[in-house]
Amino acid sequence: MQKSKVNWGASIFLILGSIMILFPLYIAIVIALKNPQEIAQSVLSLPKKLHFENFIIAIKMTRFFRSFTNSFIITVSGVALTILTNSMVAYAIARNMHKKFFKFLYFYFVSALFIPFAIIMLPIVKQTSAMGIDNKWGLIFLYIVYGLAFNIFLYVAYIKSIPISLEEAAILDGCNVWQVFWKIIFPLMAPINSAVMVLSTLWLWNDFLLPLVLLSKRDDMTLQLVQYVFQSQFRTDYNLAFASYLMAMAPLVIIYTVAQKWVVSGITKGSIK
Repeated sequence: MQKSKVNWGASIFLILGSIMILFPLYIAIVIALKNPQEIAQSVLSLPKKLHFENFIIAIKMTRFFRSFTNSFIITVSGVALTILTNSMVAYAIARNMHKKFFKFLYFYFVSALFIPFAIIMLPIVKQTSAMGIDNKWGLIFLYIVYGLAFNIFLYVAYIKSIPISLEEAAILDGCNVWQVFWKIIFPLMAPINSAVMVLSTLWLWNDFLLPLVLLSKRDDMTLQLVQYVFQSQFRTDYNLAFASYLMAMAPLVIIYTVAQKWVVSGITKGSIK
């Protein structure tokens, strides 16, 4: 029996990559469990005593459950509406790319990828304030709109790979355009919908800049935004801040761990089809 050769180059690369990922996580956990005096003495050393009260204080200071609810509503609503609306727009464009108007729409949406947010930031703030949508519902709407550029780029490329003969057969059987999309095309888009769901969830949950410039009320602030509470003019409560960071990060880790098998399953089925 022939022994398999070890790829030392790939193994070393994976080890170094794992260290680069796990070391910052180790630092975050250690700091979150220390008091300020232990942090001042050494950042890398393990805490002499586990200060779990840091998490309780951080929950009170950030009004964690209120902020968590805001982030949850914004992320779930934004991701669901993004998939529904962006997929429909992309389908209309993909199946009509031979027409000048839809081809123009495609390049118009994709060109938004090259526009830095800093350029449109102040006009967006003034416009949303004037329209009275400088709240979490306006934030959800903006996420749907800003996601169009990248998502249409992904969706159009994927929809083009779906044979149009499937739609023609459905139309011959009496289906209209809506029925063709929802009964034939949308189920076949499970792999790309999974990718858009994961990318959009990461973006919406972790985004800081757009909520910072848009949200004006304390009750509407997201988890990422309330991290400012640990910073003052002269000091930063790093132990409380890192405890809050870990709690804000935990939902994404749990969601990815639970949903991973469905994401992989969707991609595998899409490749077979």
